[in-house]
Amino acid sequence: MAVKAVNLGFQFPSSSPSSFGSSSPKLRKDRLVFRSSTVEQVSFTESENSLIEALLGIQGRGRSSSPNQLNAVERAVQVLERLGGVPDPTKSNLIEGRWQLIFTTRPGTASPIQRTFVGVDFFSVFQEVYLQTNDPRVCNIVSFSDAIGELKVEGTTFVLQKQTEPRQRLLTAVSSGRNVKEAIEELVSLTRNNGEKEPELEEGEWQMVWNSQTVTDSWIENAANGLMGKQIIGKNGRIKFVVDILLGLKFSMTGNFVKTGTKMYDVTMDDAAIIGGPFGYPMQMENKFTLELLYSDEKIRITRGYNEILFVHTRTDASRMN
Repeated sequence: MAVKAVNLGFQFPSSSPSSFGSSSPKLRKDRLVFRSSTVEQVSFTESENSLIEALLGIQGRGRSSSPNQLNAVERAVQVLERLGGVPDPTKSNLIEGRWQLIFTTRPGTASPIQRTFVGVDFFSVFQEVYLQTNDPRVCNIVSFSDAIGELKVEGTTFVLQKQTEPRQRLLTAVSSGRNVKEAIEELVSLTRNNGEKEPELEEGEWQMVWNSQTVTDSWIENAANGLMGKQIIGKNGRIKFVVDILLGLKFSMTGNFVKTGTKMYDVTMDDAAIIGGPFGYPMQMENKFTLELLYSDEKIRITRGYNEILFVHTRTDASRMN
């Protein structure tokens, strides 16, 4: 089984040191989600897919998750806990190996150092599980860099996933800022080779989480080109860019899109304004570009848009345009 809930139940004596500031680690109810860096293709059960779907789109290992997203993860975890997974998991070879963290609820009982390390995307967090040895152990690892090294500690209740699917690998690449284009190509190629139906621009609210732009323009140009903030797809070919500026001010730009071919759309953005509460200051701006829809499902969208820039969006909700 590729995803499982495990309560390992380890309790260490008071003499055991802890690098996270607790001199006497006890059995706790921290809930973490880990994944490995394997690239092999696997299939999941319906219950496992529910957890995977709930995790998709959550950035920063759970730091930016909404209450609805947390509730969805909790419900999926509870289902898997009731199923039980493999019998006697601590004696199964399936649990052996190194696992990478992709999500944690970061309970308030964690120490400040724990909360800092788990919440920072620049560090890689792993768990090593070796129980089929003469020296069984479970280690949590914060990997800073090759030059600095690693910090190892030991945690108790985990949700583990050993094998991953392409969408998760893409979001992990986005989070780390490494190998994003390769992950995009893998996902797009798999979809193309599987002969899936042509994607469509899905209605709803989409957060831009990554783009391939290498030259930074002014913030107003980036906002007008969809390189910042959210994109809202409405009915009847309506589209809107929304960027939070500061002190409650927002940049808003609306327009239209027209499908011109397979996965291709012409986009015209021509109604821009700075919005503050019920008031708006109109701006004379217009932007036209061709958008190519490379991949889309209910959670993730990959496009090639303005100036041939690649975009990755994750869906935040199904809000309609005002």
